[in-house]
Amino acid sequence: QVQLVQSGGGLVQAGGSLRLSCAASGRTFNSGVMGWFRQAPGKEREFVAAITWTIGIIYYADSVKGRFTISRDNAKSTVDLQMNSLKPEDTAIYYCASGQRIHSRDYGRGGEYDYWGQGTQVTVSS
Repeated sequence: QVQLVQSGGGLVQAGGSLRLSCAASGRTFNSGVMGWFRQAPGKEREFVAAITWTIGIIYYADSVKGRFTISRDNAKSTVDLQMNSLKPEDTAIYYCASGQRIHSRDYGRGGEYDYWGQGTQVTVSS
């Protein structure tokens, strides 16, 4: 059974930084894609970033480009999301997700992912 366990997050002032981590277990993660999504109160879940396990192809939502960095450690089966220059509109619950067979055009679609982390709150105060 695949498990995704998240850590990190918290409260930070606007302009600050936070780092999220997602530890995957339950199988060998040498293929597929890992994504980060977020959901703010009263809003739909939205794509943040994704990275492939094999050659590390990276995708970002336009709203976080230049501020967020996704990375992976294949040896540890972890994926991190470094968030810099945080804005109040980044406030949300953040989720990591794992997908095995997803076409690159669908990396931003949460419904294509198979497993999800427990979610972690990120709050950015103004």
